[in-house]
Amino acid sequence: MTGEWALFLLAGLMLATGLAGGIIAGMLGVGGGIVIVPVLDFALGFVGVDADIRMQVAVATSLATIIPTALSSARAHQSRGAVDMALIRHWAVAMFCGALIGTVIASEVQGSVLSAVFAAVCLLVVAKMLLPLDHRRIAPGLPPGPLMQGVPLAIGGVSSMMGIGGGTVGVPILTLFGYSIHRAVGTASLFGLLIAVPGTLGFIVTGWGDPRLPMGSLGFVNLIGLALIAPTTYLTAPLGARIAHGLSKRQLGIAFGLFLLLVACRMIYRVYQG
Repeated sequence: MTGEWALFLLAGLMLATGLAGGIIAGMLGVGGGIVIVPVLDFALGFVGVDADIRMQVAVATSLATIIPTALSSARAHQSRGAVDMALIRHWAVAMFCGALIGTVIASEVQGSVLSAVFAAVCLLVVAKMLLPLDHRRIAPGLPPGPLMQGVPLAIGGVSSMMGIGGGTVGVPILTLFGYSIHRAVGTASLFGLLIAVPGTLGFIVTGWGDPRLPMGSLGFVNLIGLALIAPTTYLTAPLGARIAHGLSKRQLGIAFGLFLLLVACRMIYRVYQG
């Protein structure tokens, strides 16, 4: 396959990824990264990017695309009154700091480590969403106190390591503390912005000047992928939000769990591939 055809195929794959990522972002409150990361990892391997940095490039580029997606998705959910702005203000600083810490860790470890953590987090979330635990709650609401700042810190750290919005981790946590699935999804859509901005900046700094980076990269962020994926996810996220509000609580929970189960299986396969 010639270089031109390889580039054409890669561009088409990125556009399709953006389409799926945007719909899932709006529907499930995630930043689309849970789709974008594994697909970009495959696509970058196809064009010969060094395996040692491929996952970092996929994660960093995914985080960059989450910024406009999170804005679009959060606006759609806010218009329906589904975003808890008081919680966002209370958790913002800790989540921002967690994202920076996760970025530094992700820049130093091997790609297989990131894949293993990705799979483990997905399986934990799947257990919460698919098992008949709808009425299980840790507490009827989020308790006050400084110890609870560890929750947004962890959400930010894990999410930035995976290149995902805060919905994958944040939605099940919020539902455990009494949030309805629709309000949890709506609030988590804004977590993506608090994670993606510091995460993207961190990956630009930590990857700066690496000679193994593919063409068109700013640090670990690939600008070609960003240019193709970000507009598509931005435009399709509101469609996902409309789909979410047309489903029942149980239907949305099952859809969320089944989707993450597929992603976990894909990441486990990657770990065993090495």
